[in-house]
Amino acid sequence: MTTSGDLLIDAFDRIRHTVHEVVDGLSPEALAVRIDDGANSIAWLVWHLTRIQDDHVADVAGTDEVWIAQDWTGRFELPFSRHATGYGHSPKDVAAVGGITGEALVEYHDAVHEQTVSYIRTLEDADYARVVDRNWVPAVTLGVRLVSVVSDDLQHVGQAAFIKGWLLRP
Repeated sequence: MTTSGDLLIDAFDRIRHTVHEVVDGLSPEALAVRIDDGANSIAWLVWHLTRIQDDHVADVAGTDEVWIAQDWTGRFELPFSRHATGYGHSPKDVAAVGGITGEALVEYHDAVHEQTVSYIRTLEDADYARVVDRNWVPAVTLGVRLVSVVSDDLQHVGQAAFIKGWLLRP
């Protein structure tokens, strides 16, 4: 029997797989390339999608963010608040996410993925109806929040894949 959790885990597994494919074989310089001065880089996109997943899942799970708990802030040494997720970043902020290796991006993403999947495995289908954010009308349930994270991650990893294709075209 397939549960809601099984479907969400499959979605997050697909995101993880695509993150690995996107950064594979790219140097830190290639990961930092921006198509123009207002565009995002692969490094920023993968960092941001992982930070959003980390932030949002930690919030609903009541756990610490991997970014902070495992000192990824120190490993990446970005010039932002340790709570920054990339939301609202300017082109100058995007440009500051450079010099990061694909290995570091994948390792951070894998750690967040592990925490996400571990949390989802604890859920029963009835849990997805729990309201997690009353700042919206209608209020956001756990299920809607997790699908929102999947949607955001898929959009950003798709953008990163497009940039890689652009970089590698003949």
